[in-house]
Amino acid sequence: MSNNKSKELPACPVETTLTLIGDKWKVLILRDLLPGTKRFGELKKSIGIVSQKVLTAQLRDMEQNGLVNRKVYAEVPPRVEYSLTELGQSLKPILDAMWNWGEDYKEKCNK
Repeated sequence: MSNNKSKELPACPVETTLTLIGDKWKVLILRDLLPGTKRFGELKKSIGIVSQKVLTAQLRDMEQNGLVNRKVYAEVPPRVEYSLTELGQSLKPILDAMWNWGEDYKEKCNK
């Protein structure tokens, strides 16, 4: 990580992971960026009911923690694209496991 947050992280690895991605919006951002780069508007539309303020704050936090890249193009109007860093991509197995668990749960509850 490129900041001093590692000093603030919990000793427990599970709690560390939850500190970084435990927010509902962060998990959905990860889900939507796993296939590839998206612009802010595309993310907001794909995530749904999140406000612009909350989405911006979550993206900034994820960028600060080294999970998301933010690329600004010098255009008018400005174009900003978000993508996962290598560290962010490394969370794919966690999201895959969450997807599989959710599918299994829905299947069992619909019997």
